[in-house]
Parts: sequence; structure tokens; C-alpha cells
Amino acid sequence: MFEKTILITGGAGFIGTNFVDYFSSQHPGVRIVDLDALTYAAHPQSFERQKTLANVVPVKGSICDGSLLRDLFDRYCISGVIHFAAESHVDNSIADPVRFVQTNVMGTAALLDVSYKFWEKRGLLDSARFHHISTDEVFGTLGTDGFFTENSPYAPTSPYSASKASADLLVRAYIKTFGMNATISHCSNNYGPWQHAEKFIPTVIGKCLAHEPIPLYGTGLNVRDWLWVEDHCRAVDLIFHQGKSGRNYVISAQHEKTNLDIARAICSIFDELCPWTGHCHQELISFVEDRPGHDFRYASNPERLKRELHWRALGNFYDALRQTVLWYLQEGRHTLNPANTKV
Repeated sequence: MFEKTILITGGAGFIGTNFVDYFSSQHPGVRIVDLDALTYAAHPQSFERQKTLANVVPVKGSICDGSLLRDLFDRYCISGVIHFAAESHVDNSIADPVRFVQTNVMGTAALLDVSYKFWEKRGLLDSARFHHISTDEVFGTLGTDGFFTENSPYAPTSPYSASKASADLLVRAYIKTFGMNATISHCSNNYGPWQHAEKFIPTVIGKCLAHEPIPLYGTGLNVRDWLWVEDHCRAVDLIFHQGKSGRNYVISAQHEKTNLDIARAICSIFDELCPWTGHCHQELISFVEDRPGHDFRYASNPERLKRELHWRALGNFYDALRQTVLWYLQEGRHTLNPANTKV
């Protein structure tokens, strides 16, 4: 008998896969219903593996399907939601903004509506928790100085970040208008096992494996703040269980690196692990025309998370990056596609 059931959305995606593994082992007495639409960015093999876990029930379906959501809440008496599911690739949002609005905004609206009505009807509004996974990209872009905090104004610059900002505002509205017990977290760029091939680090790994050019946007000097996915999982677990209702929390390891720095580091790891006779992998680095609206720098200050919940990032950046490369070499080659993705 399980003590409670929570719904995790997007648990077959990159961060969701890692989180379901982490959360199910940390909380064996909690049943997890993992709802995932199994789009191109999901990992069916991780979804299948979840079927073997005693406290995980994987369900294929969309967060936009209100009827399915109501059925799951009724069947499992869901008393918590951790909402990862989202379209997240900026280039794809530029090509097809409406798809991002449909999933990230309308899907979040459907999930909030079903959660609120179910919990309100059963007198669970105070105890049931809705946690929404957002991004630091909702705050826009930074120059060479400064950091995002929980009080930074929203200034999204891409259809992706605009759709996530819209979802955040819906969560805030449900907190204020309906008294929902909800929290929001804004994570920086994640890296680790199971990340989709279209993303930056897996793309560089795939290009190194194929000895193909690594096309960096512009000068490659755009800065991102990198977070080891296991550190993110620990933070979300803490916020879900101990975060103050109505709060938003920035999650950052404060590992700022340029895209060029990351590409060079991965190339050096490949020189060590997979020597290329007569060459070094940095020869593959090339530069292409910058993408529209490319944010220059993201960097966040996680002081609230550290102070209130005593969280600390444990992952050493370069050790974790090497661990990530090793995972793709040993287990994740099938997830890589060295196509014409630019980074």
C-alpha cells in the first residue's frame, strides 16, 4: 500500500527520466504516475524500464487531454504534481511557435485546472502540492555582469521562453486566485545522461563521434550556466517537499561557461577517451551565422534555495561532463544523431 500518489509529467524526457529514477529510489513508499506523450524528445526505453519499478506507473498520453487527466486523478487519487512536460528546444520554437503554445501554455492550463478542481472538491488544497518546472530563460538575457534571481522581471526573448513565462504566470494566478499550494523552479541549462541529440552537449558529442564539423553559432562566446542533472533532481525533491507555497526558486550551480569552452572541453575528453589518429577533435569546431534573438548570457544566483532549503550543487563540472561523455559512449550512442544541428 502506497502512502500517496504523485503525478510526474514528462518523465520519459531528459530531466524527467533522471528524476523518476531518483525520486522512485528516494521515496519507495510513494507511487509515481508518469504521464508522457512520448514525442520525439522522449526515451521509450526509459519508459519501458519504468514498468519494472515497483512504485512507478508509466502512462502514455498528453497533458492537453483533460479527460485523461481527470481519469488519472480519480483512479489514483493524486495528491501532488511535478510538472516537467514541455517543448523545450529554442530552434524548434522559432520554426513552430504555435506548437510550443499548445503544449507549454494550454497543457499547463489543463493540468492546473484538473488539479485544482480535484483537490478543491476533496478538501486537499492545503496539503496537495503542484510544482512547476520553469527555466531561467523566462528572465531574458544578461550582459557580462549580474545574475538572475527570483525577483528578476520576466523578459522572454524566444517563443520557447515566452511560452514558459506564460505557463509560470498561470501557476501564479492559480496560487493567488484559487489558493493553490504551488511552487515554481527556474533551472539553468542541464547536462547529463539521456539528453536529446538536438541539445548542445549531445550534439557536440555526436559530432566528435562522427568526426563531423561542430557548428557553433556566431563566435561561440554566448554564456550558459550549467547544472548537473542529478543536482537538479535533488533540488526539485527538496522544493516539492519543503519549499514554501507560493515561492519560486532559482536552481543554479553557478558554473558559467561559453559554448566554445564547452565544445573545447568535450573535444579534450574525446582526445583522451577516443584518440583520433593524426588529429585533435578541436579541429572540428566551426562557426556559423548566429540564430535570431540569441540570448548572450544566462547566470543565476540560487541564494534562496541555499538559505531556505540548504541545497548545494555537488557535481564538479568537468568530472560530471566527463561522466556524461562516458555515458553516451557506453550506453547512449543510440540516442545521438550527428545531423545538421547547430549549437
